[in-house]
Amino acid sequence: MHIILGILTMALGVYMVLKTEKILKNWGRSSFFERNLGTEGGSRLGYKLLGLLLIFLGLVIMLGMSSNFLQFILSPLIRG
Repeated sequence: MHIILGILTMALGVYMVLKTEKILKNWGRSSFFERNLGTEGGSRLGYKLLGLLLIFLGLVIMLGMSSNFLQFILSPLIRG
C-alpha cells in the first residue's frame, strides 16, 4: 500500500512542477510566497518548491523509510 501512496504523491508533485502556470491560474497568487520568495515569480517558485517537496516525500513513503525519516527530523526535539 505504501508503494501506491508513494507513487501517487510523487505523481502529484510532478504535476505541480510541470503545470505550475495552470495551478497559478486556478488557485491564484499566494501572498506568503510573494512576500517571501520574490515580487513577481514568488508564487510560481512556491508551487514548484511544494511540488519538489511532494516528490521527495513520495519517494520516502514509497521506499518505506518514513519512520526513519521522521525519527531523523524529530531527533533534536526528542533527544534527552
